[in-house]
Amino acid sequence: MTSASTPSANSPTANGPAVGKISSYAFWGHDGRALADFYAGALGWQVVQEFPDEHGVPVAFMVTDADRTTTYVFYTAKNFTAPNWPAEELPFHLDLAFDDIEAAERRLVELGATKPEHQPGGEQWTVLLDPSGQPFCVSRSWG
Repeated sequence: MTSASTPSANSPTANGPAVGKISSYAFWGHDGRALADFYAGALGWQVVQEFPDEHGVPVAFMVTDADRTTTYVFYTAKNFTAPNWPAEELPFHLDLAFDDIEAAERRLVELGATKPEHQPGGEQWTVLLDPSGQPFCVSRSWG
């Protein structure tokens, strides 16, 4: 057992600062620009930067909130395959919260989302598919 004044070999202070923070969340899809535009529209954010591939073609698109505290990057992946949901479990997904859930669902569909038949959330949340076919959930804001 180590004392409180002596950092263990695995502690962040033993070999310098190892404490980090998540700088962005990255998502792949058929069309990174379409996904960036969709989520920017859904969240009221902006596409703020494009990243080109080795040929100068934009393939990644950064979306952020007004304060630049949360950032998503959407990549165009040549061999992207949408998840086979609900037949297969998802490793992760986004949950978006809105004060007016019905208006939000209508707006998201206008932006390019689709509503699958399978809805496991009952009255708690609605599952929609983004333009790349990836599920995300929509629910009422907490509090």
